[in-house]
Amino acid sequence: MGAFILRRILILFPTLLGVSIIVFLMLHLTPGDPAELLLGERASPEALAELREHLGLNRPLLEQYGLFLKRLLRFDLGETIWTRQKVAIEIRQRFPATIELSVAALLISCTMGVLLGIVSATRQYSLFDYLSMLGALVGVSMPIFWLGLVFMLVFSVNLGWLPISGRLSVGVELEVITNFYLLDALLTNNLEAFRDALWHLILPAVTLSTIPTAIVARMTRSAMLEVLRQDYIKTARAKGLSPFQVIFKHALRNALIPVVTTVGLQFGVLLGGAILTETIFAWPGVGKWMYDAVMQRDYMVIQNGTLLIAGLFVVINLAVDVLYAVINPRISVR
Repeated sequence: MGAFILRRILILFPTLLGVSIIVFLMLHLTPGDPAELLLGERASPEALAELREHLGLNRPLLEQYGLFLKRLLRFDLGETIWTRQKVAIEIRQRFPATIELSVAALLISCTMGVLLGIVSATRQYSLFDYLSMLGALVGVSMPIFWLGLVFMLVFSVNLGWLPISGRLSVGVELEVITNFYLLDALLTNNLEAFRDALWHLILPAVTLSTIPTAIVARMTRSAMLEVLRQDYIKTARAKGLSPFQVIFKHALRNALIPVVTTVGLQFGVLLGGAILTETIFAWPGVGKWMYDAVMQRDYMVIQNGTLLIAGLFVVINLAVDVLYAVINPRISVR
């Protein structure tokens, strides 16, 4: 197990190197000039040239990429072009918001998806099975940006049940310790802030969880149907075991292998796909930060943000592979 984990960690470095090269080239080959965006279209050529010199944008691409790698090896992520704030500081401030949103969406999708898949598999071809799979198909087909706007219109504008944007209401005070608002509210025993932060989290988390819920439900149903046809399940039923024991003790554990893969990949998708959700709900996370950076041509933010998401994908895949052996000891990782 240790050698396997070490090999996967070593794979991380060439993966991130390849991602950095692709992102760097794509950024510099697409039209747009950060200096012109900063100074405006009426800026003088002298001012634009001076700013490009200051930002290092007038150097050859190979030299610019070399400087980027050199700073990265020193764990220096550089500064944003627009705010001149350290990129590392902004990541520490914004990344907890994205993790909080993604984990909430993942919990919703896992709970609802697995339950729907189990019930659909045990009641195959029933009305519930047809309706749940139809709902899963609709959930996969719905664009997140459209669904988010519909939820905002219904639950925020028309019904007024949930806040429309942000992480906290105006006037609610919270002592920020970790930038995880729910955790900070519990650490400071601020129940008002905890309720308000949780209330703000519901709508974007439900919106972000729709597609993963549908995928997990369909995968769980398929895996459960395959397992329920196996001989050892028939033997367990013949022994007189209760339906609960047959499903949750014998069938579900063996059906979880493909489901775990799906959940692990979906968590990585949530981290990357949160860009649309965070933008719609003005959620101050890494997704909205990167969206604003693309609009502003902020190279340092886009490059480091993409590397962060790519690194998380590799780490999550490693965690999923290790989890295989925990769920099913017959599977060995080499």
